[in-house]
Amino acid sequence: MNEIHLKITDREGLLYEIEAPTDMNMNLMEVMRAYEIAQDGEIGICGGMAMCASCQCYVQNENEVTLPEMGEEERAMLFEAFHVKPNSRLGCQIPITPEINGLEVVLAPFS
Repeated sequence: MNEIHLKITDREGLLYEIEAPTDMNMNLMEVMRAYEIAQDGEIGICGGMAMCASCQCYVQNENEVTLPEMGEEERAMLFEAFHVKPNSRLGCQIPITPEINGLEVVLAPFS
């Protein structure tokens, strides 16, 4: 499988149903930037280093996809971030792989 399907709801409530390549070593934050799902300068501020939480999103169907385990850097950033929920993840820490086909996320408010 070279592409997966994702559903991403932006900060304005608009739903994007997109396809993302699994063979380009991208993460969810990079896909959101490529599709311009968030305004310029409001996502991926740290470049995907898990240091800003600008790509924080709420996973809506975590029981239907296989997400990677949360690492210490991601856990620490979410501990300090605003608007965190139990289903919060950083998009920069979710690689685009066949295991997340069908993933549904909502972007957290920008702060």
